[in-house]
Amino acid sequence: MHCKSYEMSRRHFLGAGIAGMATLMGMNVRDLIAASNAATSDGRMADHVILLWMSGGMSHIDTFDPKPGRPTAGEFEPIRTSADGIDIAEIFPKVAEQMKHAALVRSIAGTEGDHGRARYNVMTGYKMTPQLIHPGIGSIVSNQVEAINELPSFVSIGGRASAAGYLGQKHDAYYIGRPGEPDPYMQLPEDLPHHAAEKRMDLLAQMNQQYTRRVDDEMLRDTQGAYAAAERFMASPALKAFDIDNEDPAVREAYGDTGFGRGCLLARRLVESGVRFVQVSLGGFDTHSNNFPAMRNLGETMDPAIASLIGDLNGSGLLKRTMVIVLSEFGRTPRVNGAAGRDHHPRVFSAMMAGGGVTPGTVIGASDEDGYEPRDQPVRIGDVHATVCKALGISPSKQLKTPLGRPMRIVDEGEAVEGLLTA
Repeated sequence: MHCKSYEMSRRHFLGAGIAGMATLMGMNVRDLIAASNAATSDGRMADHVILLWMSGGMSHIDTFDPKPGRPTAGEFEPIRTSADGIDIAEIFPKVAEQMKHAALVRSIAGTEGDHGRARYNVMTGYKMTPQLIHPGIGSIVSNQVEAINELPSFVSIGGRASAAGYLGQKHDAYYIGRPGEPDPYMQLPEDLPHHAAEKRMDLLAQMNQQYTRRVDDEMLRDTQGAYAAAERFMASPALKAFDIDNEDPAVREAYGDTGFGRGCLLARRLVESGVRFVQVSLGGFDTHSNNFPAMRNLGETMDPAIASLIGDLNGSGLLKRTMVIVLSEFGRTPRVNGAAGRDHHPRVFSAMMAGGGVTPGTVIGASDEDGYEPRDQPVRIGDVHATVCKALGISPSKQLKTPLGRPMRIVDEGEAVEGLLTA
């Protein structure tokens, strides 16, 4: 059983908010190569972010905020972790070994109980309105932190990312539906030789040049920039980062033979190759019924993937500059319903964060004894965004301009969470 509002189509080739573009080569080139025009800010603690998005509303009590001995505890026992005094649910034995590198936020105070509205709020830091589409945090990073090479600055794996909104398509996510499978949009069609493709692109450039002599068209300039970026992307040696078959089989096995496991492995490879923001999505958390078997199965998928990701980043030294976030749109009710499930609960939920300036072995805030409300240090959604921005050297109060010239703060309201970052 799950919510109808949570149902969505997962198209392999195009994620929601991503525009495909028909080219003269006979293929779609997604206009998603982000070229940032913002200078690096001083004080940056992180160069990359990996957001592990638990889509559907992950139970805080059954993951990072166990309530042993309380009526709301459920079926899972807490287990000790490598961080002194921090216990998490038994479904995460491998993650428990990596907790010395991570922090928990147990007092996120949300306000939206609908999947779509809550997701929008957590992803953008703004409430949903009919007047304007606000950019998600990945698009903000794409816009505000300079790109390193020809690879996209923002990549979404296995699920749709929030749209770039008023920042425009060039800051949308490059979408990968099935990590490990060849992307048909990274190569020419088999029946189109390279020299023929070059001739078509030369012809297109001539036609565009003739047109721009007569008309100053911003949309055409953006399209030409997208073609040029796509060509650079297709020719880049950094494309090998997408081929996870190059990894040692033992490494692939450690992450787990699942879409999420392969996605986490690919995320690691992408940040190693310079991608600024990677989102990896895992669904199945809308557990209105049969919560505990569902969460145990999800734990079997999450545990090896998250633990291997943090462990590998730490082993290579990249964890210091890569912020890893495990987050969902809201939590689940402490009370178990008549269908052995937990319902939507935005009033308090949890996140796990590691690397990229995060103080390891830390717990921020607490929920009350049964997990219904924040008890200590409530953390607003905007505070989470402000924390990510601060780690990346982005001022949360900076104002960007919409196409109509309206100034918009990067973060609607919020301050970096006290004690969560090392400086």
